[in-house]
Amino acid sequence: MAALLALISSIGWGSADFLGGLASRRVGALRTLFISYPAGVVIIIPVALWVIPGQLSVEVFRWGVAAGLIGAVSMVLLYAALARGPMGVVSPLTAVMSAAIPLTVGIVRGETLGALAWLGVGIAVIAVILITRERGRHLRASPAAVILAVGSGVAIGGYLTILGLAPADSGIWAASLGRVVSSALVMGAALLLVRPVLTAGYPWLFAIVAGSMDALANGIFQIAAQQGELGIVAVIASLYPAATVVLARVVLREKMSRVQASGVIAALAAAALLSLT
Repeated sequence: MAALLALISSIGWGSADFLGGLASRRVGALRTLFISYPAGVVIIIPVALWVIPGQLSVEVFRWGVAAGLIGAVSMVLLYAALARGPMGVVSPLTAVMSAAIPLTVGIVRGETLGALAWLGVGIAVIAVILITRERGRHLRASPAAVILAVGSGVAIGGYLTILGLAPADSGIWAASLGRVVSSALVMGAALLLVRPVLTAGYPWLFAIVAGSMDALANGIFQIAAQQGELGIVAVIASLYPAATVVLARVVLREKMSRVQASGVIAALAAAALLSLT
């Protein structure tokens, strides 16, 4: 069940990235986040209260605040990296690092991975690189872009680790409180840096759905990490670029290269292997 939940969270994140990307193309990242993040709060808080109730304590509150702070930092670093380097370099770096951090923490905490699990991890890493590979011979990134991408991946990995280490009886409160904190920070940044925040023709639907899916995916990942091995569920969740690429192919008719198609197949194989462990 944990592997299935991790896969669902991966699909949710990939779909949210796709819709959020469409909205950002029209109005910019901060304007999109100004609506999408609070929309996620509106969706996830009722779920935390009535659908997946958990114990809300001072300890859980601390985990939630930590998740919100590092989550906001990860978004700033990610968009800074994407602004300075090609997605084909930035995306695999962030995805691989975001999986590596929880995997390392899990192993340090005593989680053991068998040969089948390690094979699945290796295939997942290859899948992320293949899926996010761009066509073209001149695919280079500046040192600044690489540093920002690695920093973003580490921050995302830290965020996932926090969700995984939150008390098992907390339901999805760590993810919910984290979304509240991140929303406050993002909205404050948008109000300070963007004028006007909302524009004519704002893509409300894309932003709201993207924020809702992202928030729910965070909650689902927290449940997955509570039920299974943190390292394994984090690796499965890191396959989110597959959903983005497939949606771009189906909805926008963007061409998928053979390399990317191979990556999608590899991602499915990795998820299947990891689900057997």
